[in-house]
Amino acid sequence: METLVIALGGNALLKRGEVLSAENQYQAIASIACTLGELAQKYRVVIVHGNGPQVGLLALQNLAYDEVPAYPLDILVAQSQGMIGYMLTQELGHHHPQQPVTTILTRVSVDGDDPAYSNPTKYIGPVYDVAQKTELEVKLGWTIKADGQYYRRVVPSPEPKAILEIDAIKHLLDEHHIVICNGGGGVPVVQQGIGYQGSEAVIDKDLSSALLAEELESDHLIILTDADAVYQNWGTPQQSVIRKATVAEVAPMAIDDGSMGPKLMAVSRFVQRSGKPAYIGALKQIEAILAGDAGTKIVP
Repeated sequence: METLVIALGGNALLKRGEVLSAENQYQAIASIACTLGELAQKYRVVIVHGNGPQVGLLALQNLAYDEVPAYPLDILVAQSQGMIGYMLTQELGHHHPQQPVTTILTRVSVDGDDPAYSNPTKYIGPVYDVAQKTELEVKLGWTIKADGQYYRRVVPSPEPKAILEIDAIKHLLDEHHIVICNGGGGVPVVQQGIGYQGSEAVIDKDLSSALLAEELESDHLIILTDADAVYQNWGTPQQSVIRKATVAEVAPMAIDDGSMGPKLMAVSRFVQRSGKPAYIGALKQIEAILAGDAGTKIVP
């Protein structure tokens, strides 16, 4: 049976601008749980999810009770893995009660000297207007950057180097579990001596998914987002959908632009290193994407 790594974007758990409530997240997950469970009949399924809105909310809640020092981001990433993994497991269980599902608290090693620590780029938390942006920058010392027409907090996003729980993930896949892992890109840790130290960062979920797919020798990597495909000349009268392309053909678009570029960087990296295909497309079209009828397929 082939292995399929699925990277769920933030839209899988919450629509942009929607209240980050448990009920709203359950409703979003319920809309895809049936399809995800059905895929497990055809593939060994691994699910990676984003956590930007959730970890940002945890950070805000953290600050609300000032009698206890705020927890660092690595612990908040671990909390978000448990929370989101639990909700995914609950909904998958409702639709496919016979299918084993396991969430693994996953640590991902990073380099403590990664230049990302001096240039925060990873968006987390809710959106703000200009007045809120200025207030939070002064009050909390956060770095806040434009995200579309709004503003969001940004934190360091170092490159993922290795998935520490990879052997456990492989074992569960061999037992035909749907495995939920690398949540939010994984808990960032830096090697210190014979152990690891948590790091104040959030790893990019798509790059982490590409590394995971590579280490699992996965047959497919699919990144699901709110765009139905990759487009040439996006946002212009000349825009056109790209159904299939090589790594070389999309290379000019695979840049760190905060939009589709990082996703193209991630899938290109996996395709180059593995020789296997990768896909980008809309969440609810996953089966059509894998069949080549929707989304964008990237090949060597």
